Parts: sequence; C-alpha cells; structure tokens
Amino acid sequence: MGIGTPSSPIRDDSISPIPVSAHGTTTPKTRTNYTDQLLEELTANNNRLVKANESGPRAVNWASRISAARQSGKIPHSQELRGKQTYSGYEIELVDIPAWRLTELTPITTPARLTKPHAVVAALQKRPRGMGLTKSVHNRALRLIQALVTDAESKGHTTALGPTPDTPPPRHRRQAAPHFTITAQVESIDVLVLQEHDHSKHIPTDKERAHAEKHTWMRIPRYDYTPANRLRFILRGGTPHHGNEWADLDGHPLEDQLAEIAQEVDLRGEAAEQLRLADEQAQEAARQNRESTLHNAHAAYAHAYRVEELEKQAAAWHEAKRLAEFVTAVREQAASLPPGQGRTEIEEWLAFADAHLQELTKAASAPRLPSPPAPSSTDLKPYLATLRPLANDDSRSPQGQEAKDPRTRTDEPSVNFSGP
Repeated sequence: MGIGTPSSPIRDDSISPIPVSAHGTTTPKTRTNYTDQLLEELTANNNRLVKANESGPRAVNWASRISAARQSGKIPHSQELRGKQTYSGYEIELVDIPAWRLTELTPITTPARLTKPHAVVAALQKRPRGMGLTKSVHNRALRLIQALVTDAESKGHTTALGPTPDTPPPRHRRQAAPHFTITAQVESIDVLVLQEHDHSKHIPTDKERAHAEKHTWMRIPRYDYTPANRLRFILRGGTPHHGNEWADLDGHPLEDQLAEIAQEVDLRGEAAEQLRLADEQAQEAARQNRESTLHNAHAAYAHAYRVEELEKQAAAWHEAKRLAEFVTAVREQAASLPPGQGRTEIEEWLAFADAHLQELTKAASAPRLPSPPAPSSTDLKPYLATLRPLANDDSRSPQGQEAKDPRTRTDEPSVNFSGP
C-alpha cells in the first residue's frame, strides 16, 4: 500500500465496543467505587470484615479506604465505620453509634458575675494559692465551676470541696489533688482545673552556659513556659465516654463544652449504677445457685442415707429368715431329747432366740421411711463439688480478712449446712 492510497479503517481489538441495546441506544457500564464495594461486603458479612494482612506495593491501604468511606456521606447517620489492625488482619466494623452521642445537648449558661457563689465556689475563692491559677483566669474558672456544680445539683448529684493541698503541687500537674468532687449516683468524679501554658524556645544566658560547663549534671532548659489565658478541665473516676479532658480551643471555648462535661458526669454515674445493679443481680444469682446446690446436696445425702437403711433392712429380713429356719430345726431336735438338764438349757436358749427373732421380724415386717440425722460438713462434701463461694463474701470485711489469715484458717469449709 503506497502513501496517499486510500486505506481501510484500522481496527483495534484492544478497545472493547460500547454495548448497544436492542433499540440502538448505548448502555453505560455501572462502576462500583471502593466505598460502595466496602459497604456491600459489610452488609453481606453482618457488618464485620477481617482483611488479611498484605505487604508490597499492591497492598491495600484499608485505613485510607475507611477514611474515604467516612467522608463519602454514604454511611448512615446512626452508624460509624471503625477499623483497627489486629494479629489476624485488618478488622473493619460498621457499628451503631450510642444513643448518648446522638443526643442534642442543651447549652449551660455561664454566669457573667458571681453574685451568689455556690458553697464550693466560695470555698475555692478563699484558697490562699488561688487554685494554682493566675488572676487573669481565676475568676473565669470560678464562673465555669459555678455553672457546672449548679447544673449537677439540679440533676440530683452532690458536690463537695476537694482536699486542701497542704503540700506543694506535684511535679506532674495532672496528678494534683482535685479542686472539687461531683458524686453522680454511686460514682465520685474528681474535677481538676488547670491553666494551660505556652512555650517558646529558651535562649540560654551566659550564667547558664557557665554553670553547664562547670557542672556536667546541669541541663539548660529547651523551652520557656508562660501561663496562658486558657483553661483545662480534667475528670478522674468512673468510666470515660467522651473523654477525660476538655480544654479551650480556638473558636470552641470551655463555655461551649460545659454541656458535654455535664453529660459526661451523668454518663459515668449511670454506668456505675448499671455496674452496681449487674453486680447485685450476679450476687443474687450466685446466692440462689448456692442455695439450690445446698438443697440438692441435702437431698442427695438423705437419699443415700435411706438407700443404706433400706439395704440394712433387707439384710435384717434375710437374717431373720435364716435364723427362723435355724431355730425351727433346733426346736425339732430338742423335742426328741429326753427330759433333763441338756434339754432345759436348749429350751432356755430357744427362748432367747425367739425373743431376738421376734425383734428382727418386727423390724423387717414393718419398715418405715427413716429420717436422716443432721449432716456435718464432711457428710455433705461429696455432694458439693459444684458449689462456689459468693463473689461478695465476707472477705472484704475485717472478719473476712481474719478468716483469710492462714493463722486463723481452719480446714473445715465455711458453709452453713442447715437442713432443708
């Protein structure tokens, strides 16, 4: 084929043709992205996947795909996507968001002035060291505490002043004693208010350099720390939900976070109450199981005792029958003897044998259900293999601690084996 000669159209088999419907219109292919594919897999596997660990350039970055799925807007509002690396692989779950995270919180108003301070706030005002805060933030901290304790007491919680720090503050500020405590139901939550610090690069002085050269143990600080006008609330005690710390942020001061802190107090109190109720239910179930086990042990002991008595009665019946045959034979033999001392002695012996045989026959012919005696701990031990001590036994009390002392411990099990 020469240049300029018309040629037929070039056919490229590497390009797949676009599907054409029966009516002559093109049908576009539907593409499924990674987010849709991941959500479909989760739906098909009960909202839980474990992807095998991979390595190399073709390994899938599941953390990136989960992040993209979260930002896609395709996850239901009441659910969230979680992912974590485990020994078996990368675990992905689509879980329901707890109801408390979906609750719309009512803002808590912070008073502009402390006209009628709460007893806790009034006591903190009198602290000689000013709660460890500078004057620039001290009054604001008191107003935030006023709003928080007022809201807590309106919900039925109680508040109390923290211990007076008689010693210098610890090296780590977060370990300092709490300023006040909120008791929500059965949970006591300590609250500590700290002032944030800004740090800047420290410029060593000539004196510091000279000391560092002279004393090798001396270290010149790398940063200078100055108190900032930002505060931080730290909660200690109970089961965290939102978290343990709340601090002033740009555009999101603590005044806007008080409602979340108050909800955290409520949630920790509710969690502690649920744990208490669950513990009570477990103790009640253990007590009922213990009583049932003891009752069954007494019943098994009584059954074994009566079986043993039944065997004794059967043995007595067979013995009475054997003795009756023997006495009859002796009596027949004595009847053939002539009168005399020998016959008289045999007849005396037969009289004794008849009396004894009568007692045996009476016991065997009129059996009664025997009442077992009160069992001892040793008697019941074979029937108490599944018995377990209660979880809240007396070991927490001083008497229980004494019982656990090896010097006062006895080998007898401390079980009350009272009859049913």
